[in-house]
Amino acid sequence: MTERCNRAHRVMALRALFATASRLGDGLGWYVLALLMLVLHGASAVLPMALMIGSGGAGVLIYLTIKRRTARLRPLNRNGRLETSVAPLDQYSFPSGHTLHAVNFGIQLVVFQPALIWIVLPFALLVATSRMVLGLHYLSDVLVGAAIGAAIALISFSVL
Repeated sequence: MTERCNRAHRVMALRALFATASRLGDGLGWYVLALLMLVLHGASAVLPMALMIGSGGAGVLIYLTIKRRTARLRPLNRNGRLETSVAPLDQYSFPSGHTLHAVNFGIQLVVFQPALIWIVLPFALLVATSRMVLGLHYLSDVLVGAAIGAAIALISFSVL
């Protein structure tokens, strides 16, 4: 599946789109959306944003722990046919931290501000898909990252 998705990398416009989505998924895109929440809701958005920050930290701890224990090399390190244009942030692929955060933050943002779904859903899908298009993750990395992200988001709601 990763090799099939990576074919989109050959099209310059798609490569640029997915590379941009991936870089925004490093954090900047989520920070902008969180600031938008603060602008739209003022003080009432402080608790949701604090939950996002806390759940983001938990996500980092979880995916780094799993990555270190599984030590699964990235597709670009195992398949010479994959084209890449974005350097990975670390050497291991399982699970996808970008996807974990995209799903976690995406769910939280949409629950707190449903009107943002038209921005959040496409952005989260682009971030998750970019990981395979760019040859950085396998489908299983993305699916497990999404599942962990959803679980973290749901657990974070229990804090409210």
